Amino acid sequence: MGGWVGERAGAVYAKRSVSDQTDRNGAIMDILVSTDWLAENMGASDLRIVDATYFLPEMGRDAAAEYEAKHIEGAVFLNLAELVDPGSSLPNTVPPPEKFASRMQALGLGDGSRIVLYDNSPLKTAARAWWLFEVFGAPNIAILDGGMEKWLAEGRKTESGKNQLRHRHFTVWRDDKAIVTKDQILANIGSKASQVVDARTMSRFTAEEPEIRAGMASGHIPGSVCLPYSKLFNADGTWKRGFELRGLFIEAGIDIDKPMITTCGSGVTAAAVLFGARLLGKKDVTLYDGSWSEWGADPKTPKATGPA
Repeated sequence: MGGWVGERAGAVYAKRSVSDQTDRNGAIMDILVSTDWLAENMGASDLRIVDATYFLPEMGRDAAAEYEAKHIEGAVFLNLAELVDPGSSLPNTVPPPEKFASRMQALGLGDGSRIVLYDNSPLKTAARAWWLFEVFGAPNIAILDGGMEKWLAEGRKTESGKNQLRHRHFTVWRDDKAIVTKDQILANIGSKASQVVDARTMSRFTAEEPEIRAGMASGHIPGSVCLPYSKLFNADGTWKRGFELRGLFIEAGIDIDKPMITTCGSGVTAAAVLFGARLLGKKDVTLYDGSWSEWGADPKTPKATGPA
């Protein structure tokens, strides 16, 4: 069980200054860290470990219950299913800044924290959490390569129950330029200013596999290409890197040098493709938060079927 960390403070809505992500030895903390790195640094006073596991309702698994049963020592649970915009009818949308700040404070995550995210989900949901932190201006955020699966396979320390935390000051701002809307996607179909990359399976992209939700059209956004997020990972759950990762984007018909918008079913796995692009050093990549949940449900939006 974890102990008390941090101190109580309120949220301030202002732009953060970006600081270096340094470990105990003064080296830069990458946006992707290894299990060896976390094991070596997990005792650092400024390091916070966050379980960002999330499952779709049809998966029949309870992320909070699985966290309480077993999690990485010292980790807190980030409830992505609840961290959404309460005013939206869509399943996953970016929450208001004040809601995000309140949840982070309650978890003991605040200014000066270095945050390492992991998950135990086939959806690789740590990437969605990483993107949310980026949208809200947190500078020192990383994903644990291989997640809980690799941590357990290596026999590393876990615990059960919940960690009890004190609130910490969290300065938040929201970068709306990182979030693409339906109207912007409609405009982009004509302008082709950005490449739209769909993270769903090829069978859903082509409409060979019908959507399971009532009233939801099948197919994809016209002009988009398909790069299933699952291709970005090795058999052990670690991220592909370097030439192998770049080759996946090229094989899908994506020009790495041009702006990119990622999309998927509900904005979750699109974040994995976005993160994969960031691993290649790409900055001009954004995410369509409504994704197919919004596009496919609107009879007025154009749809395409078959391969790109």
